[in-house]
Amino acid sequence: MRSILSLFFSLVVVLTPIPGAAQVELNPSAPETYTVRRGDTLWDIAGRYLRDPWRWPELWEANREIQDPYLIFPGDVLRLQYVDGAPRLALERPLRTVRLSPQVRSTALEVPVPTIPVGAIAPFLTRPYVLSEAEIDAAPYVVGFPDRRVIGGLSDEAYVRSILDAAIGQRFGVVRPGEAYRDPRSGAILGFQAQFVADAVLDRPGDPAKLRLTSVAQEAGIGDRVLPAPDEEAVVNFYPQPAPAGVQGQLISVLNGVSQIGQFNVVVLNLGEEQGLTRGHVFEVFNGGERVIDQVKSGGRNWNWRNETPLDAEFWYSGQRVEGWITDDPRANDSLPKHVGVGGGSTTFVTPFERAGTLMVFRTFPRVSFGLVLGATRPMHVLDTVRPPKG
Repeated sequence: MRSILSLFFSLVVVLTPIPGAAQVELNPSAPETYTVRRGDTLWDIAGRYLRDPWRWPELWEANREIQDPYLIFPGDVLRLQYVDGAPRLALERPLRTVRLSPQVRSTALEVPVPTIPVGAIAPFLTRPYVLSEAEIDAAPYVVGFPDRRVIGGLSDEAYVRSILDAAIGQRFGVVRPGEAYRDPRSGAILGFQAQFVADAVLDRPGDPAKLRLTSVAQEAGIGDRVLPAPDEEAVVNFYPQPAPAGVQGQLISVLNGVSQIGQFNVVVLNLGEEQGLTRGHVFEVFNGGERVIDQVKSGGRNWNWRNETPLDAEFWYSGQRVEGWITDDPRANDSLPKHVGVGGGSTTFVTPFERAGTLMVFRTFPRVSFGLVLGATRPMHVLDTVRPPKG
């Protein structure tokens, strides 16, 4: 069966502005036609036609008469047209010949095109966790293993303190508390990393209770915390929208351990539900705002290009602020000569902010959130600034 792609909520609708809102801008390189390909995402296709891909919900809201999203298939053609000066996307679907035969056919359910590449974030939708200190302290923990072992692997049993009321067979997750996420400016702890260790089911409640490890990412150890497993979250589409106006934060970590952050990396922001963030909020990432050394004024580069000598006053005062002549001697009757007052010249400067990319929040916690970098125009780094997009 043909794999069905759904251009979710927008790209087959009229590209007209919402009353009272700034008109969406087409991408200067928007193609006249585009043939849908297997593996496309809404964000990819929206980015071909719109300068700001996150504004696609506005296009849907502008066309309330359309009740259901249209479906498109690989091979379908999107054609950019203009009606009364307004751009529109028309769908051209080539005729397809299907040969029927008297036999049973098994076909997969139709799957709408995802807004973003869900495979990049699937491991992070339910794991790892971010926990508060109180949650870590209150959680049951692994206290030992049968036969006095100190670690446990697949299908092993583990003893856990104080699981009293859960039903046999209930699922749990085993996590390992890690480093703190800290706010770069205040130093306040925003939460603690809780690395996923294993899935487990309850064989016997009690104190200690007994769990059986059903899948493991790494060996479980004494002190690992045990949390009720979240309900399996179906992979759903996201609805991109600009983050709340005035909210500004920073990247504080990257979950795959790289130093330079690029497209499809998962990052951690020092913003969360307390700042009004929800799944789908879009931020732009900016490099800059750092105070760095001016290597010329600090003497590191080209410090004496005029070949000045110690006999020249400029040799001593070059790069300094001349604050005027000091006329008030410490002692009025002292015969000390007047001398020039100087101050240190600025040996640092602040780098301007430059846009580096776009990310979308896909999971939130009270004080931090996880985001996926959807586009990058230059390398990003931990401590880069995030702001809501303009427009």
